[in-house]
Amino acid sequence: MKSMIDIYDLLKQYGTFIYTGDRLGDLMLIEDEIRELYKSQVLDIKDYQTALLIIRHEASKLESSSNN
Repeated sequence: MKSMIDIYDLLKQYGTFIYTGDRLGDLMLIEDEIRELYKSQVLDIKDYQTALLIIRHEASKLESSSNN
């Protein structure tokens, strides 16, 4: 897993499509879904941690661009 596209593809495999029109809100929902997949033992710890890191990086980029 290297990008948000990989995360979207992972969620798509489990029938989860997230698009609300609010990019930051979408990232929060995606993070919740990733947590649920990990709790359900669908994701291993490495993929879980990598996904959270990518999501938080994207959220950080969004927040910094909205502050400018």
